[in-house]
Amino acid sequence: MQKITKEKHLGTLLVEKGVITNEQLQEVLLAQKGSNMRIGQLLIKKGLATEDEILSALSERFGIAYVKHIEFADPDNIFTKIPVHFLKKNKIVPFKYEGKTIFVAVLDFLNIQPFDDLKMIYQEYNFEPVIVSNDEIQRLLNSHFDVMKNESTDEVIDNLEESDLEILSSPVSETEDILDMANEAPIIKLVNMAMREAINRRASDIHIEPYEKDLIIRFRIDGILYPMYTPPKKFQGAIISRIKIMANLNIAENRLPQDGRIQLKIGGKDIDIRVSIYPTYYGERVVLRLLNKTDMEFSLNSLGFSDDTLEKFNELIKKTHGIVMVTGPTGSGKSTTLYSVLTRLNQPDVNILTVEDPIEYQLHGIGQMQVKPKIDLTFAAGLRSILRQDPDIIMVGEIRDVETAEIAVQAALTGHRVFSTLHTNDAASGITRLIDMGVEPFLIASSVNAFLAQRLVRSICPHCKTSFRPTPKMLSDLGLSPAKFKNVKLYQGKGCDKCLNTGFMGRMGIYELLPVSTEIRKLVMAHSDAMQIKELAIKEGMVTLYNDGLEKVMKGITTLEEVIRVS
Repeated sequence: MQKITKEKHLGTLLVEKGVITNEQLQEVLLAQKGSNMRIGQLLIKKGLATEDEILSALSERFGIAYVKHIEFADPDNIFTKIPVHFLKKNKIVPFKYEGKTIFVAVLDFLNIQPFDDLKMIYQEYNFEPVIVSNDEIQRLLNSHFDVMKNESTDEVIDNLEESDLEILSSPVSETEDILDMANEAPIIKLVNMAMREAINRRASDIHIEPYEKDLIIRFRIDGILYPMYTPPKKFQGAIISRIKIMANLNIAENRLPQDGRIQLKIGGKDIDIRVSIYPTYYGERVVLRLLNKTDMEFSLNSLGFSDDTLEKFNELIKKTHGIVMVTGPTGSGKSTTLYSVLTRLNQPDVNILTVEDPIEYQLHGIGQMQVKPKIDLTFAAGLRSILRQDPDIIMVGEIRDVETAEIAVQAALTGHRVFSTLHTNDAASGITRLIDMGVEPFLIASSVNAFLAQRLVRSICPHCKTSFRPTPKMLSDLGLSPAKFKNVKLYQGKGCDKCLNTGFMGRMGIYELLPVSTEIRKLVMAHSDAMQIKELAIKEGMVTLYNDGLEKVMKGITTLEEVIRVS
C-alpha cells in the first residue's frame, strides 16, 4: 500500500476519494471551529461519512493497516499483565505477538502515551499499531478482557440460593462500568449480567414477565422476541426490586404502573435504559428499553435508502419551508430517520428545536423538549412555545390531533421547516389521515412537501449467508410470479452463534417516498382517496415499500419472507 504523506489533510483526501464534496468539507471545517472534535468525528456525526470510510482514509494517510475483524491470539497469556481499566480507558487491545513484536488494536493511534506505558511492561518488545473500529475494540475487550467472562448468566441463576434474596440498595454510578462489578451479591450480578448479555446480543428491549409458576426473561433482537432465561419464581420480587432501586422507583409500590430511567456503563458503552413497570395478576411486569448512546450513529447514508430515493429525500429536506412527514407503525424506525435528518441539517447558523415524547437520544446543538401531559405540556402547547423561540427547523415527535397538525401547518406556511411523524400504513395514507383529523385539504396541499413511509426488515447475517434458487412453488406461495424470478439467485442465513441461530443480524429500512407534486396537490384539493394518490405517485416515479424491499432481496440484503412480513 502506497503511503500518503501526513501533510495531506484528511478532509482533502476524502474529497479526492469522492466520499464528500468540497462544499461539505468547508461546511464541516466551519462547524469544527470552537469544537474539540476532530474532523473525522464531525463527518461521522453529521452522517456525511461512515466510520469505515474515515478509518480507511486514515489508514492510507498514515500507512497503518486498518483491519475490520481481529483474531485474538495469546496462547502464553502474556497480556494478562495489563490492567483491564488501562485498556478500557485508552481503547487499545494487544491481540497477538510474533517474535518480539506485539500487535495492538487501537482507535486513536495518534495518542502515543499508552504505547509508552506498555513499553514499561514489555520492555523487550516492539509495538505495531493496527487501526480498528470502536465496535471492534469493545468486542475484543468484552470477549477477552471481561472480568465476568468466566461465569455465564445461566450459571449465576443456577447458583442462586435462599440467602441471596436480600436486596442491596446500592445504586449504580453512571461512571462505574457494571462489568467491573464481579464481586457483587448474586441478585445484583444476575441483573447486571442480563443487561450485559442484552447489549452483546444487540437487544433493544429486555422483558421480565411473571406468570403463575414461571418467571421468563426475553430479549427483543432485531424486532423479534426470544426467550432467554427462566430464573426461579421465588427470586421474582428480588430481581424486580433491584431494577426499581437502579431506576430510583418506589420498591414498596406494586399496585400502580411506574416509569423510570437508568443510566450506566456496560463494557465501556454509555447505556440509557427506560424502565416501565406494569402490575399484572401474577406480579409486576418489567420492560427495559436499551438505548446505546455510544454506538448510535444518526446517518441517512446508513439507514438503507436507495441512491435515487436518498438523493430526492436530501433535496426535499433542504427546502427552506414546508413539512416532511415520516409515516409507519410503532417500531418502524421513524424517530431514527428524523434524528438523522436533524443531524444532517444541524449547523452553527440554524436554530433547531424539537418537542418529543419521549426524548430517546440527546442531540448536541439541538433544543429538545419533553412532552408532559400531566401538566398540560402537550405537543400542541410545546409547538406553540417553540414558535416563540425563533426556530429555523422544528421537529414534532408525532402529529396526534388536529390542533397540533394545524399549528405545524401554520409554522410551515410562515417559513419554517417542519418534520414530524404519523401512524399510517403507506405514504399516500398520510394525506387522508390528516384530512380525517380535520385539516383542510388546501392547507395540506400548500404546506406539505413529502410523505416518507418506512418499515424495518432484518438483514441476512453475513457470517452464515448462503445462496439458493427458489422453486416455482416457493415463489407462488409468497405471491410472486415464478416467471419474473426465473433463474434468480436469492440468499438466506443458515443460522450461527453470531446471529443467535436466526440467520439475521441487524435491521435496515425499506422506504416509499411520495413528493407532493403539482398534480398530487390537485388530487388532494379534489378530496381524492389514498389509492388514487398512490397510483399517480407511482406513475410519477415513486417506488413502493414492497418494490424497495424486493430490490434489497435481489441484492442479497434481506429475504422475500421478511419483505412480505413487514409490507
